[in-house]
Amino acid sequence: MELIPQPLTKEAFAPFGDVIDVPDVAGRTYYEDALGNLRPTAHASLSVSLKAETPDRPLRSDYLERHEFSSQTFMPLDVSRYLIVVAPHAATGGPDFAGVRAFIATGKQGVTYRPNTWHHGLTVLDRPGRFAVFMWRDGGKGDEEFVPVPPFTVRIP
Repeated sequence: MELIPQPLTKEAFAPFGDVIDVPDVAGRTYYEDALGNLRPTAHASLSVSLKAETPDRPLRSDYLERHEFSSQTFMPLDVSRYLIVVAPHAATGGPDFAGVRAFIATGKQGVTYRPNTWHHGLTVLDRPGRFAVFMWRDGGKGDEEFVPVPPFTVRIP
């Protein structure tokens, strides 16, 4: 399977979560709708991540991950562009490849994946990137799950 990413928009990403626009004017906007914690024993987790640039063109992958019980938010701190690959959860389990989508986000767009949304690992383009990452964790196997999937490629412009 080959995916051709489209620019990240709120409308196109809505089935998977929220797009968080970095403000250009003074004020505050809340992005709470996609946040979710389905485990009462999980605690809030905030981390900062530095990711190396991904030079692979096209990107080839054979895995996806999910956080079954927690949303996961990526907020760019110092990022040029990054790739997002998402898929809904299939009724039979695992990622539903019929609904897989790929997006290119700018350094002024964050995202929140809803709980149980399958996604590819954080993939920065053009140069290394730094992100703040927020989710809920309890230290159990439900914090994250990685599964092999049929190999796919993403054509990165």
